[in-house]
Amino acid sequence: MTTQQHEIGSGFGFGSTAAEVLNGIDLTGKLAVVTGGYSGIGLATTRALVAAGAHVVVPARRPEAAQAAIADLDDVEVDELDLSDLDSVRAFAERFLASDRAIDLLINNAGIMACPETRVGPGWEAQFATNHLGHYALVNHLWPALAQGGARVVSTSSLGHQLSDIRWDDVQWERGYDKWQAYGQAKTANILFAVQLDALGKDSGVRAFAVHPGNIMTDLQRHLPQKEMVAFGWVDEQGNMLATDFKTPEQGASTQVWAATSPQLANTGGVYCEDTDVADIRPVSQSSGVEGLGPGVAAYAIDREAAARLWRLSADLTGVDAFPAAS
Repeated sequence: MTTQQHEIGSGFGFGSTAAEVLNGIDLTGKLAVVTGGYSGIGLATTRALVAAGAHVVVPARRPEAAQAAIADLDDVEVDELDLSDLDSVRAFAERFLASDRAIDLLINNAGIMACPETRVGPGWEAQFATNHLGHYALVNHLWPALAQGGARVVSTSSLGHQLSDIRWDDVQWERGYDKWQAYGQAKTANILFAVQLDALGKDSGVRAFAVHPGNIMTDLQRHLPQKEMVAFGWVDEQGNMLATDFKTPEQGASTQVWAATSPQLANTGGVYCEDTDVADIRPVSQSSGVEGLGPGVAAYAIDREAAARLWRLSADLTGVDAFPAAS
C-alpha cells in the first residue's frame, strides 16, 4: 500500500513562522474557526490568519479572556465553547449553523496536557474527552458548514502521540491512570480522527490533517510542576528556559497554518505534519517516556482500520455521526 505520509520538501522548516507560511496567500473572504484561538499558538494562528485577510471565529471556554486577548484585532468574533461539555459543543454548532455561513478552515487547536486525573461528562477521562471527543463532536455537528466551504480541517496533535496507542480495552483509564500516557492516547486519537475524516469527507471536498506544532512554552504546561520541567531539561531551577528545541508561538503556529492553507497540499489529506512539512513514518511502537520522543509519526497513529474503529467508538460515545451509512 502506498502512502502520502512522507516529506514533500515544502521549503519551510523548524524555524518558519505562520506569517512566512502565509506570504503571498490571500484569505480575503475566507472564514476560519480556531478553537482556543486566544492563547499560545492558537492566538498566533488567529493573528496570522487575520493578517492574511480571513475572518476568524474563536470558540472559547473563557469568552471574556478571549475578548481581551483579541481586542486589537479586526475580523474576529468570539463565542462560547467548552469542549469537555457536549451540550456546549452542540449549542455552539447550532448558533454557528444558524448564521448560514460556510467554513473554509477549521483548526482544532484547543487542548489540555498531562493533567491530574479528571473526569468529565459521564465519567470520561478529561484529556481524551476534551482533546478528541469534543472536537469529534464539533466537526460532526458543523459538517453542513464544512461541506459547504470545502473546508480543510486541521487537528493539533503532538509528538506525544508516541507515548500511547489507543487503549481499546480501557479508553477511559478506569484501571489506573498515567497522565502522560493518557495525553499520548488523546494525541494519537487526534491523528486517527484526521485519517478517517479525510477518508469520509474528501468526496465532499473536505480534507483533514493532523499536526505536531513543536515544543512551545505556553499555558498548555499549566498542569506541570516546575520540578518536572527541570527534570526534562526544559528549564532551570529559577524557571529560565534551557531547552534549545522549543519554538516561539509564531513558529509553533506555522505547521497548522500551512496545513490549513498551503496549495502544496491541494491533493493531499489524512496525513500528519511537523516542522511545516509532511512527516515521515517513525519505526516505533510506543515510547517509554517523554525523553524518548522523536521526529515522525508512529505507524499505529495512521492505521486506517484503527481510524475507522475509533470513529465508530466516538460516534457511540457522543451520539453524533455525520456519516452513519459510511462508518
